[in-house]
Amino acid sequence: MFTELKQKVSASHLARKAYLYVRQSTLRQVFENTESTKRQYALKEKAMALGWSSDDIIVIDSDLGQSGAHATDREGFQRLVADVSLGKAGIVLGLEVSRLARNSSDWHRLLEICAFTGSLIADEDGLYNPAQFNDRLLLGLKGTMSEAELHVMRARLVGGQRSKAKRGELKLGLPVGFVYDPQDQVKLDPDQQVRDSIKLFFDTFARTGSAFMTCREWNKQRILFPRRVRQGLNMGAIVWGQLTHTNALRLLHNPRYAGAYSYGRRHFQKQLNGRTISHKREKNDWIALVPGAHEGYISWEQYEENQRRLLEHAQAFGRERRKSPPREGPALLQGLVLCGICGERMTIRYHSRRGRLIPDYVCQKQMIERGESKACQNIPGTTIEQFIFDLLLETISPMVLEIALSVQDELVTRHKETNELRKKHLERLKYEVELSRQRYLCVDPNNRLVAASLEADWNDKLRALTDAQQEYEKQSQETTLKLSDAQRQEIKLLAADFPKLWKHPDTQDRERKRIVRLVLEDATLRKNASDISIDVRFKGGAVHSVVVPIPLPSSQLRKTRSAVVEQIDQLLDQHADDKIVEILNEQGLRTGPGGMFNMNAILRIRTAYDLKSRYDRLRALGFLDRKEISKFAGITRSQLNWLREQGLVCSHRTHKNRFLYERPGKSQMSTIRQTLAANTKAC
Repeated sequence: MFTELKQKVSASHLARKAYLYVRQSTLRQVFENTESTKRQYALKEKAMALGWSSDDIIVIDSDLGQSGAHATDREGFQRLVADVSLGKAGIVLGLEVSRLARNSSDWHRLLEICAFTGSLIADEDGLYNPAQFNDRLLLGLKGTMSEAELHVMRARLVGGQRSKAKRGELKLGLPVGFVYDPQDQVKLDPDQQVRDSIKLFFDTFARTGSAFMTCREWNKQRILFPRRVRQGLNMGAIVWGQLTHTNALRLLHNPRYAGAYSYGRRHFQKQLNGRTISHKREKNDWIALVPGAHEGYISWEQYEENQRRLLEHAQAFGRERRKSPPREGPALLQGLVLCGICGERMTIRYHSRRGRLIPDYVCQKQMIERGESKACQNIPGTTIEQFIFDLLLETISPMVLEIALSVQDELVTRHKETNELRKKHLERLKYEVELSRQRYLCVDPNNRLVAASLEADWNDKLRALTDAQQEYEKQSQETTLKLSDAQRQEIKLLAADFPKLWKHPDTQDRERKRIVRLVLEDATLRKNASDISIDVRFKGGAVHSVVVPIPLPSSQLRKTRSAVVEQIDQLLDQHADDKIVEILNEQGLRTGPGGMFNMNAILRIRTAYDLKSRYDRLRALGFLDRKEISKFAGITRSQLNWLREQGLVCSHRTHKNRFLYERPGKSQMSTIRQTLAANTKAC
């Protein structure tokens, strides 16, 4: 048997190195399963028995403690594959297939490289040549069995975990605001400040409707938000800091806050580079969802309403996209416009006119999905924007006083809520100061090492309390002044100065759109032959309809004179586009909008009036391009460039450094060959 194995080893194999690959999946196996490691190192003797000397055997054991599920983090395996591909390896030794790779992609890639370079593979059972079909078939079967073994082990573990999760019994990490009681039941956090902070967060989102605006309002008022430490010495402790947008979205999307148990909300997938990415699953695809599993901060209906509002503000959800949040740009009806023909939401395109951005409302969903030739509707927004402003001016003015009073009451309520949270934060700091004081008083005064440390901690707590008290007094004073003087006066002046406020340069487009959304639900546009029908629906359900004329298209206002177009058509017979630009500008001619000519202007005119380009005209006359004349004359590109510079071939420039060439006759071909021969002889 050993003689048959040795027959596969040739002199070319022995002339290269033997590579022994040693691996264990975890560090625990390295320390506990020592016998397996010894068996792997013992394969060195097998390599020596097959003819390799001890100096020609390279042992790669840098992957001890690394999983074989993928090759990304295994430097030793990467080195092995690199050396095999370079033809340095005569044989690769491993205790079994699972030591080299636990997935078919890495294993079959190694087999292909070994077959290409003529390297052998040996394990505890035998010696194989991947270039031979039978050996490769057996090695492939071993690799498949190794991968299946890993899959079966994982399936058993994950299956039990999912089964327990479907019953809502799998214990998971809890978000901030929840704790486990001694019976492992989920309860609200006993810390009242934590509970009040989370309730205020959801109340703020219900009022603003945006996670970003919620985060901005909290940080503007300098309200701290709790966060649970997930690792380290203080794991499980509550710390207080600024509310971030990521944390806000995490709270809003977590069903735990609605009292629901969930599992499998995300799908994790490993990439080729070894990184793991996650994708959100639809609610119907979650592995487990148990509403009413424990007490929550909001109801399940409120949770679903929050998800709906977040989905409306998400701009990259394809078919599920609804109203988008107010963004930059002057289009007042951004995200609110419906097509009067198909009922789909219309998108916005901007064009510049005299230095201003002018919106156009376009319905192109059917064109994109069905491949239609044109959009359903393309409506200019010039007159629509003016109509919306007039409608707001007419609608808002009578109700400004009522709005002012309600806004004032809302500001007072917010002030009370934030003030209560700041008071509780002061109470927490006072408790920590008192606790530090008691610890310091209880220590033995003679033990200066401990006493000094406790005294320093007490001083730190006192400084934090002093800073918090000063901040609390400052915020309370500023808020009271705003409520009593500044904000009340600004709200009262809003009715009289609304047009001035609207047109003020410091008023952002995003703020104008927010005002529109306070009054309007949506608007339906329909373009007729000579006018545009606008149906505006208010928040209360009332509908206001109006018909406005269609503004003249810019193409009619910016159309180039016919005499200039005719001159461009004549110049194209003799000149390229850049030369035509120079001629027209020297003559003092101008484009339709009144600007100087450039390459883009010539291209637009040629496209609009279906004028053939200089290139197409020459091609129609039978002129050759660079490849065609090179093939026809049997010359290289550099020779062609030299002949063109010497004037030995008739060339015509079409664009920048591009040329078309007249087909040379017999006499011209003879001259070209003689010139090239003389030039070659001279060199």
